[in-house]
Amino acid sequence: MTDQSVIVDVMTTFRPSMPRKSAVRKPVRRRRAVAAARGTAGQPEDRKVRSAARREAILTAALDEFSARGFEAARLDDVAKRAGIAKGTIYLYFRDKENLFQELIRTMLTPLVGTIEAMGQADLPLAALADRIADMFVREVYETRRKDVVRLMISEGRRFPKLAEFYYREVLSRIIAAVRALLQRAAARGEIAEGLAEFPQIIAAPGLIAIIWSGLFERFEPLDVRKMMRVHLQLLFEARKS
Repeated sequence: MTDQSVIVDVMTTFRPSMPRKSAVRKPVRRRRAVAAARGTAGQPEDRKVRSAARREAILTAALDEFSARGFEAARLDDVAKRAGIAKGTIYLYFRDKENLFQELIRTMLTPLVGTIEAMGQADLPLAALADRIADMFVREVYETRRKDVVRLMISEGRRFPKLAEFYYREVLSRIIAAVRALLQRAAARGEIAEGLAEFPQIIAAPGLIAIIWSGLFERFEPLDVRKMMRVHLQLLFEARKS
């Protein structure tokens, strides 16, 4: 099996998926058909699907509200209005505004973290993974609403240390550990300088720049994020060759 086929297999197996409305609607239609055939037997399943859809609607509305107003100014009353529900319904799913924000982080970013951890276990030449890393960031973060979650943490984390701590524990610490393991193996093979393995944050630097740039300066000068990521990784991974 070639390096490329292993990479494709890893990315296919662990590719995260963003929640979409269509992902809820199709199961609803199938379950309703089953329920119609079985009488009342399908009703509990229908309730579970509706509950999951309502939870997703609350999370989507919360992201819209947090993005528009910031964490401090966002009100659960307005989240409820966006979701088309009564405010009290939110408390059936989330303890308070902080818990809602935490669950937003967990729901949207945990699948991506799992993918990165899987990549961290792949014993492959680092240069062979460079394009996949760039593509994954653009496809799974920059071109999705995960970008908004990251931007919120950049802007709100300093003022709300508990949220920053949660984000570090649930997301950053796991990603850093996976990337560090990948870099340490690459350093042991002589593919990169040993010092790079001490600072896995360097790998993510252009991604953070891209997210900040998109919110402030994209309208003045559009950024080719995928190309920038690839150039950055090539500079890091190919410097050893010279």
